[in-house]
Amino acid sequence: MARRRIAPSPKHRCRFCTPQGCPRPIFVDYKDTSGLKRLMTSQGKILGRKRTYLCAAYQRAISQAIKRARYMALLPYVGE
Repeated sequence: MARRRIAPSPKHRCRFCTPQGCPRPIFVDYKDTSGLKRLMTSQGKILGRKRTYLCAAYQRAISQAIKRARYMALLPYVGE
């Protein structure tokens, strides 16, 4: 039985990175709640890299910003 070949998917890029690479220092504003809510589920969970298409450095910065916003009561810990 012949194996089916899977077509390569289009290359997804990190939305924060430039064509030259990841800008340093990496900072994500924890006060931008509307932007952070797009990176969370309706239950309040942080989406993974496969769903957000972020690079590892920005995924760490996003998770840190979401945790800070939760601590400051800008974002809920659980969904609505």
